[in-house]
Formats: sequence, C-alpha cells, structure tokens
Amino acid sequence: MAFKKLLASLGAGGASVETVLHEENVVPGGVVQGEVRIQGGTVNQQIEGLSVGLQARVEVESGDQEYKQDIEFTRVQLGGAFELQAGAVHAVPFGLEIPWETPVTMIDGQPLRGMHIGVTTQLAIARAVDSTDLDPINVHPLPAQKAILDAFIQLGFMFKNADMERGHIRGTRQTLPFYQEIEFYPPMQYRGLNQVELSFVADGQAMDVVLEMDKKDGLFTEGGDTYRAFQVNLHDFQGTDWAAYLHSWIAEVGSRRNWF
Repeated sequence: MAFKKLLASLGAGGASVETVLHEENVVPGGVVQGEVRIQGGTVNQQIEGLSVGLQARVEVESGDQEYKQDIEFTRVQLGGAFELQAGAVHAVPFGLEIPWETPVTMIDGQPLRGMHIGVTTQLAIARAVDSTDLDPINVHPLPAQKAILDAFIQLGFMFKNADMERGHIRGTRQTLPFYQEIEFYPPMQYRGLNQVELSFVADGQAMDVVLEMDKKDGLFTEGGDTYRAFQVNLHDFQGTDWAAYLHSWIAEVGSRRNWF
C-alpha cells in the first residue's frame, strides 16, 4: 500500500479528472455549462480543491523576443476539500460565466486561425501531482460585434488572421490583461491600404470598437488619422449603416494620403 501511495503522489495510479461540456458554443456574457468527473485512483487521496476557469494562449512581446503564454483570465472554485476513495467516481456540475471581453474565436461558423481559448479544470491533490484538463470552447460574436464584422465582409474585406496580445488598449474599458486583434485584407477599391485591424472591448452595456489601418508594429498610433475608436451600444446598434460608416472613414483617410 505504501508503494501505491508513493506512485499516486507521483501521478501514477492517482486520481484523474475529466471535464465534459454540455455545449461548446458560447457568446461573451454567456455561461458555459458542464460537469467535472473525478475518478479515484488506486489509493484514497485527500482532495484540497476543485476549480474551473478560462484560459487563452496569448502573444507576449518582450524586447526583441515574442513568445506564446497561457493566461488564465477567470476561475471559480467548486466545493471544498474532501477525501476521494480509491476507485470512487464523483460528478460535479458547474456553470462558468464567459467575460464580456472574451475574444471571438468563430465567425459565421468558421474558426478564426490563431485563437485558442478553453475551459481549464484543476484538481488540487494533497502531497501529489495536481491533475488538470483543458477543453476548447467556440466563442461566437455578439449581435453588435457581428454587425461590424458583416460590414467588413460587405465592403469586400477578407479575413487575414487573428491573435491575442498581452497589453492594454489605452482609452478603452479593457480589464483583461490581453486583447484581440482581427486582421483583414482590403479589397482592390482600397488600393494602397495594407490591412485593417479590428478590436472589440465589451462590457454588459456597450463595446469599444478600435480600428487601425496600416498598423506599425508594437504600438497603437492613437494620435494619427489611421486610428479610430468609437462606442457601440450592445442593445441599440441596428440603426447605423456600418458598412457606409467604415467606408466613409477609410475613403477620407485614403484620399488625404493619396492611397486611392
């Protein structure tokens, strides 16, 4: 028995955890429902805690280096400590709120390349290797976000790439330690324009929409005419022709710079 306890403390024959999501498709401000299933190992073990959270794989710039980092941006404890009997099975249901700022990972049912967000589960085991699990989720845009995305598509823009970057967009309602950029290739009518980058920063009432054209690496050139930030009410956005709004701004800047 002592040998089995030693193996369990090293992770062999110890408790395991598996998370089952009832629905992988969510929206910012919504709730992902699921169940954590804990399977006892070959010996009794003391469980110190069980929690679920959300994790994103984010780009970090440090000097001349750039690397990926997994950042957990919300976590909820599920119950307290208990003793898990050998071979026993525990099922713990949960509902995890999706923060309003959570980046979009899907557009029109298609995954955005570069987006990695999932539910992470941690089972804390006394005097043993903790057991973890990660389950991807699909974050679809809010109706107001979809209206802006649809406007880009209507104008002929094509999706290029998306990423999540550690840092803060100044002047927005951002509270998370990272933000998303969605990049688009421009159509031929906007010749001279390299790309447009789009960021959403939402809360329960409104969202900041941040746009930048011909972005230079590293910083938002907030004082320049290639940067624009405006607010959209999440519940009152239908009255604006967003395609016309975007075209007007791009055409105005492009004409001043002799791009078109």
